[in-house]
Amino acid sequence: MAIETEKKYRVDKRRLVEITAKLGELGAVFASEVFEENFLHRGAVLDERGAVLRLRKVGDVTLLTYKERLRNDSDIKHRIEHETIVADVDAMECIIQCLGYKLSVIYEKHRKTWHFGDVEVVLDELPFGLYMEIEGTIDEITEAEKLLEIHDLEPEPRGYPRLTVKYGKLVGDVSEARFERKAAA
Repeated sequence: MAIETEKKYRVDKRRLVEITAKLGELGAVFASEVFEENFLHRGAVLDERGAVLRLRKVGDVTLLTYKERLRNDSDIKHRIEHETIVADVDAMECIIQCLGYKLSVIYEKHRKTWHFGDVEVVLDELPFGLYMEIEGTIDEITEAEKLLEIHDLEPEPRGYPRLTVKYGKLVGDVSEARFERKAAA
């Protein structure tokens, strides 16, 4: 079973710039910059388990992810996570709906990823704010916090789906957080 362990923080633009500079000073390796569209489905056994199915589109690649949060009293999230590449996104969406799951949340984000020692640090921009996540073991996350000098940042316990429900807009039965599209000239 794959377990994802991460900690999330809300940041402002000034801190985003500072953290980016600190990552460079510490020798973190910049890995990628991507735009994502995330489609989360709920219902039936997913709701019973506190889990979601997510389709994530990144360029020409679509990933199907099952996530189930493991309960704990820490600011560090622990989740079961299984993920695979999907060849036909329309067929996968149909399969998900035929199984009785409903699309409930859509959110977009711009993500920049660094590898820093044994942790992954991501800086995310969503339509409703800026966030940083550190993924690794508990000890690795604690050490990265010290090196990045972010002791003053408050952890954000909510995931992007819950934040989308809070800060996004309701379109039919679906909570959405999308960037505004500029009209073509």
